[in-house]
Amino acid sequence: MKSDIHPEYHKDAVITCVCGNTIKTGSTKEKMEVEICSKCHPFYTGTEKLIDTAGRVEKFKARRAQAETAPKKAKKPRTKKSNSKEAAK
Repeated sequence: MKSDIHPEYHKDAVITCVCGNTIKTGSTKEKMEVEICSKCHPFYTGTEKLIDTAGRVEKFKARRAQAETAPKKAKKPRTKKSNSKEAAK
């Protein structure tokens, strides 16, 4: 087996979440920053949390509100297409 090919292992690695939670664990990276951890993830907390990147949630809500207020078009009734052979008879 080759020597010196494995990355350095840090026993006191720190993972920091956006919510402020810090987790100490072992890793090949000394420091990590994450957006969601087990303290703030909706699956574990049972609460709804929207993570908005670039205003996507607001854009969606605006489109939905506009669609609800816009007048709805009346659908045209479907007509049965006639077969060209039957029309010739």
